[in-house]
Amino acid sequence: MKAIKIPYDQLSPEALQGVIEEFVTRDGRDYGEVEMPLGTKIAQVMAQLRSGKAVIVFDQETESCTILKSDDPLVKVLEG
Repeated sequence: MKAIKIPYDQLSPEALQGVIEEFVTRDGRDYGEVEMPLGTKIAQVMAQLRSGKAVIVFDQETESCTILKSDDPLVKVLEG
């Protein structure tokens, strides 16, 4: 995998919104027993990006983005 971290603040507001919305609406995501509104999920992810607890990763091979926790092993490799 050829991946790079993308600072969230370097994306346009529209692109950032799209990345976060796509991430929180992916099939198979488990948010526990209580279903949360989409806006709440988006706000939570945005807060994690702002605080540095999560990062956006772009895979150059698949041309796709994902959001990972900052302590994810892949993120550590990218920083290495």
